[in-house]
Amino acid sequence: MTQKEKGKLYLVPAPLDFGCEAQAPLQDALPLGTLQTAAGITHWICENAKSARAYLKRIDAVAPLAAPLQAQNIQELPREVHKKGDHAGQFDARPLLAAALEGHDIGLMSEAGMPAVADPGSSVARAAHDLGLAVVPLTGPVSLLLALAASGLNGQNFAFVGYLPQDAGERQARIRELEALALKSGQTQLFIETPYRNAALLQALVQTLQHNTRLAVARGLTLANAQVRSETVKSWRAAKPQPTTDERLPAVFAIGR
Repeated sequence: MTQKEKGKLYLVPAPLDFGCEAQAPLQDALPLGTLQTAAGITHWICENAKSARAYLKRIDAVAPLAAPLQAQNIQELPREVHKKGDHAGQFDARPLLAAALEGHDIGLMSEAGMPAVADPGSSVARAAHDLGLAVVPLTGPVSLLLALAASGLNGQNFAFVGYLPQDAGERQARIRELEALALKSGQTQLFIETPYRNAALLQALVQTLQHNTRLAVARGLTLANAQVRSETVKSWRAAKPQPTTDERLPAVFAIGR
């Protein structure tokens, strides 16, 4: 008896319009090849099964699914992975990949953008490597790189540092720490926030950063109402009215020289 061929783990990017009022056509944000590959997958690992089904329904309108929505095998990452993340390696995702050992391809998706980048999923990719599974990233939007490219900041040396502290004092200290690193090394610092906290973070940045530091904010990337603004903090402060962010639009923040 020949050994059953293992399935692959596909990293399936999602459009960046999750939680937004308007949705962009999938074909505008993702290549047809990515959508066709996703349509052929029937086993999934995701953050939320409801939003995963909604995304699969959108895919089905472009590339017919290999199995009806009701027949798709969808597993959710555990709640603690959402709360604490899985980037440090504590979570063992190997049990979620059992179907791949039986020959089924598995798709990993997040709510928006590329799974395992600024979103949960790195534990799944790591587990796939440990099990000898091929890991195949599909082409699609990555908000961090889109924001960096549009910012005019250093794209040769940059770091994504996740979320800043919610406490005002701790957040201010972290902003100053990141600014010092950016100004000394030239390394662009990228970070994100939950959309309803974007306005508070932007205000803290404008108030805390030095006037010659460049601050870039990219909002609603890939959407029709996308905005990218990159200016010195002095210019941000001089803006009338004071800058705000749309609480419904996801944003990427970047600071540098």
